Amino acid sequence: MATFPGIQGNEMDDETARAFLREQGFGVLSLASNGEAYGIPISYGYDVEAERLYFVFLRPGERSKKKRFGEATERASFLTFDVPSREEWRTVIATGTLRIVDDDEWSAVSAALEDNAWFPTLFSETEPMQDLVGWALDIEDVTGMHSRTAR
Repeated sequence: MATFPGIQGNEMDDETARAFLREQGFGVLSLASNGEAYGIPISYGYDVEAERLYFVFLRPGERSKKKRFGEATERASFLTFDVPSREEWRTVIATGTLRIVDDDEWSAVSAALEDNAWFPTLFSETEPMQDLVGWALDIEDVTGMHSRTAR
């Protein structure tokens, strides 16, 4: 079995992993339906107090793969990462239940996206508002790894 010196990871403590979630604004949301996996590169907002990640699917038509997989997924995972070099990297995975947000949550969705989403101007990019569907990942577990040189 091959080994790669210097590439082995170190576990992040919970506080560091959650701080990394606040710093980032994009990642990959992993969904599943009938044994098929589907990863979506997506911007997100992190509501620290509610322990929730928010996502917005733009223009999810009837044949939308995102919509179909989102509706079929009960537990999802979300990966965010930073890899400036082979020797320096950080990665965090959050898992939890996935659901469509309630109408009364839109202010929380908007605030979280404006706070740390990589592309926070989502709402101005699509009109009218019915072209947006908000999703929430209620976080149950957060794990993180980093290289020896990453802080």
